[in-house]
Parts: sequence; structure tokens; C-alpha cells
Amino acid sequence: MQHYSDELKAKILTEFKQKQSVTTLSKQYIISRTTIYRWLKETEIAEKYSSINNKEINRLLRRIERLKEIIQIINEANCLPSAPLKERLYALEKIYGTHSVHVLCEALNVDRGTFYNHIFRNKKTNTMYAQQREVLRVAIQKVYDENRQIFGAGKITAILKEQGYVTSEDTVRRLMADMGLTSIRQRAKALYEKERKAYCKNRVNQNFTAIAPNQIWVSDVTCYSFQERNYYICVILDLFSRMVVGYKISYKNSTQLVKSTFKIAYAFRNPPKGLIFHTDRGASYKSYTFMSYLKSYGIVQSFSRAHIPYDNSVVESFFASMKREELYRRKYKSEKELRDAIYEYIEFYNSKRPHSSNNYKTPTSKESEYLSKLICIKSRVQM
Repeated sequence: MQHYSDELKAKILTEFKQKQSVTTLSKQYIISRTTIYRWLKETEIAEKYSSINNKEINRLLRRIERLKEIIQIINEANCLPSAPLKERLYALEKIYGTHSVHVLCEALNVDRGTFYNHIFRNKKTNTMYAQQREVLRVAIQKVYDENRQIFGAGKITAILKEQGYVTSEDTVRRLMADMGLTSIRQRAKALYEKERKAYCKNRVNQNFTAIAPNQIWVSDVTCYSFQERNYYICVILDLFSRMVVGYKISYKNSTQLVKSTFKIAYAFRNPPKGLIFHTDRGASYKSYTFMSYLKSYGIVQSFSRAHIPYDNSVVESFFASMKREELYRRKYKSEKELRDAIYEYIEFYNSKRPHSSNNYKTPTSKESEYLSKLICIKSRVQM
């Protein structure tokens, strides 16, 4: 490619302004007309923007960033500005707190006053209030467990305030009651006596083995925070192979979450009556709705002893592995990416990750081996 000096370019452009045609200049200097036209275009653009000062450039750059953020909000909200107002309000509520309210409302063309009225119409049920309570629940549980489950509301409140949480002893006490947490220091003997007579029997007793699939399932719920929102992950594992037979992700830790997860596992495995379903003593697993549901299918419930986390250590171990090997190692760009990553990890855990309790076979291999032996035995019996 031939290069031309700046002096020559300037001379040609000057003569063009003096009414010399591009064709004449092309013949005179033996330069293609395309090249001269390109120089003219570049000069026109340069002159157009030469009058823009730094202040105007900064304003344009800020506007570009704001437009990028608006596009991001529309993608995160999965809603268009042309959607009905009610739909836009609920879409913004889901991502409230991730961006400024000004940009949120601009993105979906919602009046800020209308949005605030929607958010604070009922504080008890608005998403942000619920999120704050869930964050506090996680913090309370952490302090409670790290201190051998002997602290009551007063001591836990003092520790939370030292950690920067804004709360009160009454709030902590109400949440602890809702979570079923009590200070075993004060009620150790009462809990012991109550447990002896309780209907919540521990039918596993840390014997985490089964001789066949669908004899004993274990389950629990863990919390993972992403983009200032809590995600609750419920899983169900078969003790025979440690296979994850069902899982579900929800914004709330609720009876609906564990019931939906069990439905998924039941549809996948179709277990026989008499299956033992072992969990901790979380309120969701002990709810009347869930217990009645399991009873209708002939499922036998088993519960860990109060304040003994080792009684459900198989699921605890799974969650620890998933967080160390996946969730804590990656930075996710969206909720969809997080959900996809959890799905992919569970697929990896079931089909590719060897497990020590399976003599380093994967859960899928362990079950395939069992099925092959069962078919072989049946064939011999029929001969």
C-alpha cells in the first residue's frame, strides 16, 4: 500500500476547497479518486468533532455507559419497556438493589414514584425486606453453629452488631424462634427428655450405607449468595451410590422448595413404599404439609438429632464439595449462568466424579454395576 506525506494530503485538500475537482486532482497527482474521497471524508469527520470539548466528550462517555447499563437491566429483568406496567414493576422488583432506582426506572420506562409505591406498599412482603431477613437468618445460623449452638438471642445479637449488622435482640429472637433455634445451654436436659419421646426418630443413626438403591434418601438445603441475593439449593441423595436424584433452586427456603424437590426425585426414581427419607429438623421438613405428603406415599421419615450436624453429614459433605469445587471458584455473570453451573456440576458429580464410599466409582457406575448384577441373578433364577 502506497503512503503519502501529510504535506501532499494538505495540499490536495486545499486545492479541492479552491474548487479543483477530484478528477482533476487525481490526474494531476496520479492518485486514485477513491483515496482522495477517503481523505475528504476523514477531514469532514475530524472538523465535525474538533469543536467538542472534554466536558462534552465526558458527557457522551457517561451516556454510553448508562445506555450499556440500561441494556444490561433489560436483559436481567427479561422484560421490555413495551410490556404492561404490572409486568414491568414485578420484573424490576426482582433486580431491585442491583442498580440505582433512576436507571432501573429509565430502562423499563417506569415512573420512580410508581415503582416506590409498588415496592413499599406492603413492607412485610416486599422482596428487599424478605432478602434482608434471609441475610440475617444466614448470619444468625452461622453465629449459632460456630458457638456450639449454646448462645441465645442476646449473645447472638451482640456478635452480629460487632460484625456490622443493624438489628435488635427482639428481631433476632423472633427469627430464631421461626428457625427453630434455641440455646441448648438453657434447655439441654429438656431437649434430651423431649427427644426421647419425640415422633422425630433418627432411623439412620450415622449409618450412611444402603445395600440397594432407593432404600434411604438424604436431603438438606444450603444457601448461596449471588449479586446481593440468596439462592436456596435443595438436594436429595441416594445413600446407596451417593447419586443426586433430585435438586431445585429457589429464592426462598420453604416447604414448597423441599416438596418440589421430592416430587422431582420421586418422578425420576419411583421408589417403593418404605423408603427412608432422612433430613435435619428444619421447619420445612417437619411441616404438616410435607409430612402428610410423604405419608401419603408410604415414605418413612427420619430426622437428625437436635443440634448434631454430623447426623446428616453426607449431604453436608456434598454441599461443601460443590461450593469448593464450583461455586467459590467462579464468578458468574448472570442468574442463568449460576443455575447452569449448578446443573452441570451435579451432572459431573453423578457421572464423572469418583466417590470414596463407592470404592472410587462414580454414582452412575455404582448403580449400573448393581443393575447388571441384579439382571444376572434373575437370569440364573429363571434358568
